[in-house]
Amino acid sequence: MKPTVTIEYCPKCGWMLRAAYMAQEILTTFSNEVHGVLLQPSETSGSYVISIDGNVVFDRRSAGRFPEIKELKQLVRDVVAPDKSLGHSDR
Repeated sequence: MKPTVTIEYCPKCGWMLRAAYMAQEILTTFSNEVHGVLLQPSETSGSYVISIDGNVVFDRRSAGRFPEIKELKQLVRDVVAPDKSLGHSDR
């Protein structure tokens, strides 16, 4: 079965639109490689965690920042389709 990407975000921080934008980018780039993207409101304030089938690939708290889209696509690609070219995002 194809993997599911989960974006857990803090709704109190107003990060739902950021999560939706990142979900759109993931779905556009990996439409054939992922089952879907789940947007999950967190009960933990300040949380913004991206995971694939439960395995964390990015955590805003530990990184001290949000991921850039290019970086996020590379992180997802490395898990769901390691041989996939991301074109200009690979440079």
